[in-house]
Amino acid sequence: MNIWMMTNTFTPFVGGVARSVVAFAGECRRIGHRVVIVAPVFEDMPPREEDVIRIPALQHFNGSDFSLALPVPGLLSSYLEECQPDIVHSHHPHLLGNTAVRVAGRLGRPLVFTHHTMYEHYLHYVPTGASRLREFVVALVTGYCNLCDCVVAPSASVAAVLRERGVETPIEIIPTGVEIRRFAQGDGAAFRRRRRIPRKAFVAGYVGRLAPEKNLSFLAEAVCEQIARARCGHFLVVGAGPSAREVRDLFARAGLRKRLHLVGALDGQDLVDAYHAMDAFVFASYSETQGMVLAEAMAAGKPVVALDAPGVREVVVDRYNGRLLPSERPEDFAAALGTIEAAGARERRQLAQAARETAELFSMDRCGRKLVSLYERLRSRQPPGPKDESVWHHAMEEIKAEWELLKNMADAVGQAMKR
Repeated sequence: MNIWMMTNTFTPFVGGVARSVVAFAGECRRIGHRVVIVAPVFEDMPPREEDVIRIPALQHFNGSDFSLALPVPGLLSSYLEECQPDIVHSHHPHLLGNTAVRVAGRLGRPLVFTHHTMYEHYLHYVPTGASRLREFVVALVTGYCNLCDCVVAPSASVAAVLRERGVETPIEIIPTGVEIRRFAQGDGAAFRRRRRIPRKAFVAGYVGRLAPEKNLSFLAEAVCEQIARARCGHFLVVGAGPSAREVRDLFARAGLRKRLHLVGALDGQDLVDAYHAMDAFVFASYSETQGMVLAEAMAAGKPVVALDAPGVREVVVDRYNGRLLPSERPEDFAAALGTIEAAGARERRQLAQAARETAELFSMDRCGRKLVSLYERLRSRQPPGPKDESVWHHAMEEIKAEWELLKNMADAVGQAMKR
């Protein structure tokens, strides 16, 4: 099959959606399918990329590290002539997601959309104070889902939310897979030596973007409280973003600056080694749709302490492979982290084994096969016989797709104005 994946975020940007696209594209290619990725231009991107189409974009949109893809009519036409997709897979409900609707509509191909993000948690990136913005965003995304042939939900929690909001399109639950064997093999001791983290220190760790939607102010406060109690506790933070300064300042005010290790974004073996340098993984985001970094940490045998949230509760089982907390009180989170630190050798081995067994449920091989199976089912439902490839037919299909997008926008505005 020829599969087109269209995404507003991609390498070298570090984020969950970009990592998901990379992972699934790699697995589909390994199985034998061709994957073309359509993504915006980013600073410091590789000079040459096979089967990646870059779209001109505005850099650092609204002070963030996102690129805002610009609409460039006709840019994809030559690529479509060289490689027509059998499946169009959108990873965002706007910008290049709208382009995905147009491409699928023009060619009469199945359109898949992965609902990676609870978008209403990201409104701080939009320069407006409209009180109805949340309702507009929810209605727009729900309408977009109903334009597609299938929606992929990364977790059962997200699937339930989409159904409650009125999504009528079939939903498949397919989380982003993890390369289990890769994350199982790491050298945490060497990483600690490189970063000057004491060999016997209890290390709580976090991997991800350092941004407001990740609830890092709460996480840093809770970890700081536990570290203040411990004689040799340290906090390892892997990632980059606007919240780095807030985390650094909090530890500085507590007099614990030397126990904080902000190492920036890591990839490859450095990332794997970072997981292995941790004793526990900590997570407090409410904006996730799946627990990709949680599964990576568990593949490295690390228990997780996290707040109960969609996407998280499918991975963390309280007192089995970590702690899952219903309350957002820093002192409760700190106490739960303290139970991991206080655990004896036997209990730690049990937590590590449970974490590894959980990670196996999210293997890339298993998740990749589920996605390809979905593609094949959708493709098989296309009517047999030659397709109408006339210019008139394509023009009419494009007009139809454009109308559906405009109608979805109008419906979303209407829903927001009712509230």
